[in-house]
Amino acid sequence: MFYREAGDFSTTYEQDSQTFPIRFDRYRYYAVLAIAFLVIPFIINDYWANAVFVPFLIYAIAAIGLNILTGYCGQVSLGTGGFMAVGAYACYKFMTAFPDVNIMIHVLLSGLVTAGVGVLFGLPSLRIKGFYLAVATLAAQFFLVWLFNKVPWFYNYSASGQISAPERTVFGVNVTGPSVDAWAKYMICLVFLTLCAIIARNLTRGSVGRKWMAIRDMDIAAEIIGVNPLRAKLTAFMVSSFFVGIAGALFFSVYLGAAEVGEVFGIQKSFLVLFMIIIGGLGSIFGSFAGAAFMVLLPVLLKNILVGGLGWDTALAAHLEFIIVGALIIIFLIMEPHGLAQLWRVAKEKLRLWPFPH
Repeated sequence: MFYREAGDFSTTYEQDSQTFPIRFDRYRYYAVLAIAFLVIPFIINDYWANAVFVPFLIYAIAAIGLNILTGYCGQVSLGTGGFMAVGAYACYKFMTAFPDVNIMIHVLLSGLVTAGVGVLFGLPSLRIKGFYLAVATLAAQFFLVWLFNKVPWFYNYSASGQISAPERTVFGVNVTGPSVDAWAKYMICLVFLTLCAIIARNLTRGSVGRKWMAIRDMDIAAEIIGVNPLRAKLTAFMVSSFFVGIAGALFFSVYLGAAEVGEVFGIQKSFLVLFMIIIGGLGSIFGSFAGAAFMVLLPVLLKNILVGGLGWDTALAAHLEFIIVGALIIIFLIMEPHGLAQLWRVAKEKLRLWPFPH
């Protein structure tokens, strides 16, 4: 009824190969962007920015990065928190060393630094895979956290060992520091997420993405037909780490303002982002958005309904969150490995045939 392709056809190869070939999908995409850029900034407040929108936008960038590596290329990684820490500390060093440079350039440079570190730690993927690669990336997580804790240069020899973001502006508007408007935080994160999502979508639909998926599905066969496993795996680590580094830089500078590596970028951060792509859907850009939205909204809903509405103890609500997430991961892995993204695809297919769904 609302989702039809009748009369919607392509007359050129460019139209047939575009990201959203169905007209309704394109209109929906433009409507979401219009609301995100033109409506939400005028109605957002500090609570919604800090509790929902800003963490969702940042975690979505990190989830897209991990999904490229794990979902599209099949390289399991448990070091996302450590790579986010690389982006955060690189951004801190750039902000303090070059105070006159725009913060957006600092964030991009932090992503490039993280991409280099990701390529370095991605070298073992050329020899090992599966469980052993997961252990190697887990070792990278612990090594990076230890490095940022033990080398005072990274936190500018601060007595507390904590890094704090100095005040920086974009077009005269504060986006970091103690006095930042909610809409400014939201907008800078939204701009980066939009650019990252467009880049990721085009990469995964092009020749690079097809090489990643060939390595994921059967690496030996991919090498036989001409895919270079060295280049494919390292580019996946590079692009993934670039996105994760941007997420870490934004998480530190825009969202938190101050961070201590062990508390903010520990192993729990790596598992959190991993749960996002498992629940949202491996190998799907939309799944990264869906998983990030679910993992951000779930604790907010439980806190407002159970603690605020029903008067439950805060610790009990937190434990219930763990139970729900764990149960959902088991259910999705057994019944629907492609997560929320696949459920959305099935719903769209049924809408196309309504009122005669198969």
